[in-house]
Amino acid sequence: MTPETNRFARWLISRRYYVIGIWVVLAGLLAPGAVRVEDKLSVAARVPGSESVRVEELMATRFRSGFAQYAVLVIEGAPSPEKPSGRAFLQTLTDTLIAQPFVTRTFSYLDVADSMFVGTGGRTFLIAGLDASGGRIDDVVPRIREVTERLAAGSPLQKLSLRWTGESALNHDLRKVSASDAKEAERRVTPVTLILLLLAFGAVAAALLPLLSAGLAIILALGTAVAISGFWSPSILLQNVVTMLGLGLGIDYALLVVGRFRESLNEGMTSAGAAIDAASKAGHTIVLSGASVAIGFVALLVIPVNEIRSLAVGGLLVIVMAVMLATTLLPVLLSILGQRVNWGRIRRQSRNDGSARWRSWGRFVCHHPLLVLIVAGIPTGLLAFQSTRLSSDLPRGEWLPPSMESALALQSLRDAERSGIVNAIRIVITLPEGHSWDSPSGWAAVKNASGRLAADPRVARVRSITTATGMIAPNLGVIAAMPAQVRDALTSRDGRGALIEIMPAEATNQREAMDFVRELRSDPAAKLTGLAGSQLVIGGLPAFNVDYERAIGGRFFAVVIAVVLVTMVALMIGFRSVVIAMKAVALNLLSVAVAFGAVVLVFQDGHGIQMLGLSAPLDGTFTAIPIIVFCVVFGLSMDYEVFLVARVAEARRNGLDDSEAIAEGLARTGGLITSAASIMIAVFAAFTLGDFVIVKILGFALAVAVLVDATVMRVAIGPALLKLAGRWNWWPGERDAKLVQESRLNPNTEAYARR
Repeated sequence: MTPETNRFARWLISRRYYVIGIWVVLAGLLAPGAVRVEDKLSVAARVPGSESVRVEELMATRFRSGFAQYAVLVIEGAPSPEKPSGRAFLQTLTDTLIAQPFVTRTFSYLDVADSMFVGTGGRTFLIAGLDASGGRIDDVVPRIREVTERLAAGSPLQKLSLRWTGESALNHDLRKVSASDAKEAERRVTPVTLILLLLAFGAVAAALLPLLSAGLAIILALGTAVAISGFWSPSILLQNVVTMLGLGLGIDYALLVVGRFRESLNEGMTSAGAAIDAASKAGHTIVLSGASVAIGFVALLVIPVNEIRSLAVGGLLVIVMAVMLATTLLPVLLSILGQRVNWGRIRRQSRNDGSARWRSWGRFVCHHPLLVLIVAGIPTGLLAFQSTRLSSDLPRGEWLPPSMESALALQSLRDAERSGIVNAIRIVITLPEGHSWDSPSGWAAVKNASGRLAADPRVARVRSITTATGMIAPNLGVIAAMPAQVRDALTSRDGRGALIEIMPAEATNQREAMDFVRELRSDPAAKLTGLAGSQLVIGGLPAFNVDYERAIGGRFFAVVIAVVLVTMVALMIGFRSVVIAMKAVALNLLSVAVAFGAVVLVFQDGHGIQMLGLSAPLDGTFTAIPIIVFCVVFGLSMDYEVFLVARVAEARRNGLDDSEAIAEGLARTGGLITSAASIMIAVFAAFTLGDFVIVKILGFALAVAVLVDATVMRVAIGPALLKLAGRWNWWPGERDAKLVQESRLNPNTEAYARR
């Protein structure tokens, strides 16, 4: 506590009704937006300025294809388009889709009588270009589904199935699953959290206040996110991280304030005095903890991927709200409640001298620090060592939520051996000045590239202007007779561009397709086309995955170093200690490694993965998981370090020696850390039960990190290291050891009172 925090606390309590009024107005302004948050968030990940985005832009501007963004309609239970009845059905379907203002064009067996459109089992498909100029692409998907649902309902074909898939449809469905998972997690965890709070406080009123604080933090953060969505489109991951951290941190910080307030009341303080004491002492700890957690999210802002930046913005918003609520509104409400904070008592409140068991444990640790380090450190180190095997590859196998329409349609395409259409690679060839696609040299360049690509065993089919005509040399008459939409889709307006679409072979997985993209990008364009001066730009889903991986992976170590250094400086300033800052950072890194190790054992190796709703190991954990887990876990692990060390430092200032200060710190915070950790573990574990796999992995990693952090790091390894460091813990803050000795003899100190 500093004089400044004490003055602020007094000022706050003296104007408590103004403070309440400000929060009521703010909630009134932001809460309506929070209700509409699902309509404002997007799931379409983008890497601004990347090569895959450039191809999308070229398709929308330089080409007249109408397929810059598209969806794939999988048709089952209808006659084959190779039969007249099948073509008639397909024509009716196409006419209905083209009549919709959000459909630009369609491409099917009707345009090119190609066996590519006819898969095994009588399945077929068509491609529909989507126009999102009137809104977001996410909003188009439900509208186009309504059209096909009406067609299927009115069809005499009893087994007819019309399902949409493709990147746009998958994104839309994942958005719905993500939003549903966040709501379900809240519903699952709220009663569990209330029970844990009742056990921690033994009173209904005291237990409800942290839930109120966490709920408000979530609502205000989501409302703010909607307010800024007018000029920036946040990703759906924002909703998940706000809900997850809002419940965890909001309750954590409120626990600290309410616990400190009740402690001060028991010491005989008035309601206002106890609120001031809680706001000043707990408030300083909360601000330092919140700043430490925020550092990781600030670092995520440097990643040029919209969903990572959305996660960072969501994290920062909910941290700010949780800290502000805990340090302003909560003390004000407590000052009004006073002794009524104990309303609904279910058990007698424990004595105010802390837990005797925790104090006894603290003394044991101080008497046997090396033994504690060995016993606690060996299993922790073994689990952390597993992190060396962490793979950030895309998961293999079936990891999409099986209930999603787009996932079912994608599986149908796999069964039909046509799933490569969803993972198509798009290559835009730009010919040198003086060459056009319909000139002999330009035609030869496109033909050479198409032939070389078709010869690759990873490729099932190649589509270009030369393969569409089958001509060795350009014939203007034949080209003019081609359907306009086929010609326009494959050639540019200016005549110098040509598009080649590659459909990967069914046996080619995502990782192999990404490697193929890297090879194509690394080789000179002339090697593929045979024409000097030609250029290639490569897009499509595999190319996007490459760009995404490069954007994140290329910045991982820079982010880690920045977070570690900034956190260390913040802790050195907050605690005026070099050793404590170094120890905290080291333990945080160990917590991160433990979380990664657990992810490896469960999600990569498959140990117990069925308990999390998955049928087989994933082999990979997504490109974004390592950097997200690092930044979030590193910050969260600082919570309990700050709680404990702040109390140990306070005991030192009150005149206790190192051993007794550590024991006192554990006595005062051991129960708090256990209660807060159990609640946070319950919150994170609730997210492992959803269907959105990336959030499932994140929730699992955070739950493990908090569990190990609260049970091993902060109550065993951390105190043992504090004991071994001795007086060096407080260097250079305590320059003169005599000041400590004198404080022991000061009759106003707690140490003197204990004598």
